[in-house]
Amino acid sequence: MSEIHEVEEEPAAAQTLFGERIDQARAFTAALADQGEERGLIGPLEMPRLWTRHILNSAIAAPLFHGRSADVGSGAGLPGLVLAIARPDVEWTLIEPMERRITWLNEQVNELALTNVTVLRSRAEDVRPLAEFDVVTARAVSALRTLIPVVSPLVRDGGELALLKGMNAANEIDAAQKQIKKFKLSSVRVEVLGEETLSETTRVVRATVR
Repeated sequence: MSEIHEVEEEPAAAQTLFGERIDQARAFTAALADQGEERGLIGPLEMPRLWTRHILNSAIAAPLFHGRSADVGSGAGLPGLVLAIARPDVEWTLIEPMERRITWLNEQVNELALTNVTVLRSRAEDVRPLAEFDVVTARAVSALRTLIPVVSPLVRDGGELALLKGMNAANEIDAAQKQIKKFKLSSVRVEVLGEETLSETTRVVRATVR
């Protein structure tokens, strides 16, 4: 196996972020490293940064969630499964349309004994009832102007969006002003997480849905 495929060693911050749930985080990361490329969940180039770029990038956002929360386009379980491990007090729904990814998510829920997770095979646009979640997230799904019409209807009145984004987050907000107004989002801002704890920060677009 070439060096580029080797899995990143666990950063010290992992223990801090997961606490007593670190063993589940390790088990999920190991499963993703072992099966992720073969099952089309992650690419081989992600192995040397699996913890830093994917697991911890997701886990740092855990304090933003409460009540009933949903991850749209959960895919490999990033961020949904990671957040469900970090926040066992939150009731999670992982929404994913692709059957092979649904199979993976269900396998991991069972193997990790996650009792706070429901896996739902559906497009977000087809989820019913609407407006039932306290917080909705998505990571690496689509541009904000495309994502807002998909995720906003899932959030209850007064609930929140907490969308994990990249370096271009502020520009995406500027490009999505029409959708922000149409779906009555307020307090739309970018929050940078992990500046003191992670080697790579996480940007989250947060907004209140009215």
